[in-house]
Amino acid sequence: MKPNVVNIKVTPSGQLDVLSKREVAKLLDTTQSGLYNTYRKCSLAVLNCGNDVDNAKELLDRYASFDIRLLQLERGIRLELTNAPAESLVEGRMIQGIKELLFAVLRDIIYVSDEITDNPAFDTTSSEGITNAVFHILRNADVFTSMKPPNLVVCWGGHSISREEYDYTKEVGYQLGLRGFDICTGCGPGAMKGPMKGATIGHAKQRNHDGRYVGFSEPGIIAAEPPNPIVSELVIMPDIEKRLEAFVRAGHGFIVFPGGVGTVEEILYLLGVLLHPDNRNMPFPLIFTGPPSSKEYFRLVDEFIGDTLGKEAQSCYQIVVGDAAHAATEMLREIRRVRKFRKARNDAYYFNWLLNIEHEFQVPFAPTHENMSSLQIHKDQPVNMLAAHLRRAFSGLVAGNVKEEGIRAVEEHGLFEISGDKKIMAKMDALLASFVHHHRMKLPGSTYTPCYRIV
Repeated sequence: MKPNVVNIKVTPSGQLDVLSKREVAKLLDTTQSGLYNTYRKCSLAVLNCGNDVDNAKELLDRYASFDIRLLQLERGIRLELTNAPAESLVEGRMIQGIKELLFAVLRDIIYVSDEITDNPAFDTTSSEGITNAVFHILRNADVFTSMKPPNLVVCWGGHSISREEYDYTKEVGYQLGLRGFDICTGCGPGAMKGPMKGATIGHAKQRNHDGRYVGFSEPGIIAAEPPNPIVSELVIMPDIEKRLEAFVRAGHGFIVFPGGVGTVEEILYLLGVLLHPDNRNMPFPLIFTGPPSSKEYFRLVDEFIGDTLGKEAQSCYQIVVGDAAHAATEMLREIRRVRKFRKARNDAYYFNWLLNIEHEFQVPFAPTHENMSSLQIHKDQPVNMLAAHLRRAFSGLVAGNVKEEGIRAVEEHGLFEISGDKKIMAKMDALLASFVHHHRMKLPGSTYTPCYRIV
């Protein structure tokens, strides 16, 4: 069906009013190395805000004629949108929240290009340089609140979840909002939207007018997970690795709801970081929670973690089933420990500088067929390095399921092949099979076609 599209011109509302001629030229550069394709894709995702899709290729193909141009005026800039999704407008005017997110995309794309990628002062080949880049991107986006005690709870979970699971995420968000917590998620639908929606009610009941709903995304995933309507602060990180580091550096506590391969990727990343010897005595709240119906899901995930990473990894989190208020109370107790710990060491509340993140977790992983088949998934290595390779395997599955480049690669070259230790592969195969069976790979109504083969 042909989409309903409109043409419109949009001006900034108090942010990023002016750009240099060089910046405009970079954004309109349609060559392979230019910024236009990334800028267009992220902007289209934002304009699709609130519409649940999980196939970036499908979205981009549906709006193949969409175009975005920057007009440089004497008094500033204007965006000219051609064949844009009509749902982004009401009575001929762009919805204010979408407009703000549209200019957040512009801010981050320009900043990363000018101040990070093209800046020799940033050595993004070193661990310290990557962390420095993450810090500067978040600071430029005004994410940090330096005088505020720790209160940012990161919520992870799937975009494809049941109605009962979604309602539970809202209840947890509500309980967190009542306790004064702000919410940070991957900004998409499902378990990323529910906690934010619930927190708005909790904040309203407490007459908290400063509640924050922060979303971290990246160009590869944003078209598959467009920002939900609750997101008030959007940050586009350059890649999934910097996005994950942004979560663990800026967040004060983590709640994981049921999800699919993307959620397991996030869990493995965080556990791999926490298993580093330098981080083992650092308070880092991590709670897995869901409704009673999710008990089997968490049993399988916990079993997979135990069989691959061991009991020490299992000791990094607690599982709370069917009790949203208890999950929120536990988070409050644990974040008080975080505040005490950081205060004693004069560490910043707004950015976790003390956390040691190894280079293996920071280097971008390209999910090509060659890289996927070359992953070192075996136990003859430090446990945190095994977590790093497992994380990359699940990252590749995310790409093959929902990301444009991953979907095209599978269409052209066939299924990704993943091999490794037989016992680990058997556990991984069983976990993935359960995700397929319970429709955690694709949104309800979509038919899942596997993008992988366990060898």
